[in-house]
Amino acid sequence: MVEIHPFEPWLPGNAKLLMLGTFPPSEKRWCMPWYYPNFQNDMWRIFGIIYFGDKLHFVDVENKTYRLDAIKEFLKEKGVAIYDTAQQVIRTKNTASDKDLQIVQPSDLDGMLRQLPECKAVLTAGQLATKIFSEHFGIKEKPEMGGFVEFEFENQEEASAGSSSGSSFSGLAPRKLRLYRMPSSSRAYPMAVEKKAEYYRKMFEEILL
Repeated sequence: MVEIHPFEPWLPGNAKLLMLGTFPPSEKRWCMPWYYPNFQNDMWRIFGIIYFGDKLHFVDVENKTYRLDAIKEFLKEKGVAIYDTAQQVIRTKNTASDKDLQIVQPSDLDGMLRQLPECKAVLTAGQLATKIFSEHFGIKEKPEMGGFVEFEFENQEEASAGSSSGSSFSGLAPRKLRLYRMPSSSRAYPMAVEKKAEYYRKMFEEILL
């Protein structure tokens, strides 16, 4: 059965960083209806450690969920956009693992970046997300863990001029962005959350702080 992505892209206009996973887990694994919804996923704990020195800052321990309103407010303030690299998938097994996902339709990666004129970098969380993004943009070099490679993307004005006139417009230089590779926030990835946070902290300091 084909699954369609359940969430709208989170694309605040001030975003300097676009975070891309592969696809959300099935709804039975959610503790909230938003990104990184599995209570066993450490993404929101990583943010808590880096910015508040507390891995439980965004965690509602009593109700075993996350403080979604606080997360959204924080991401908007910091300029962080979120979506995934797949728009439609088939789960070959009843798991949330990337290896059990068949991509039916990739997300509109170009469209997202066009909506984020201030975006300086993209983070792909996980091997499959990195593969989809790199293949789409023709990125041959694989970033080292915790590192980045640079790639070029069409200038926003160039794209709109080309689409309106029916021809490409080459008077403007393309945007240069960074593609970062970070440890997966999944508990299945064999690394302590504090160690994962060290990798993410360096990227956030370079892009957001």
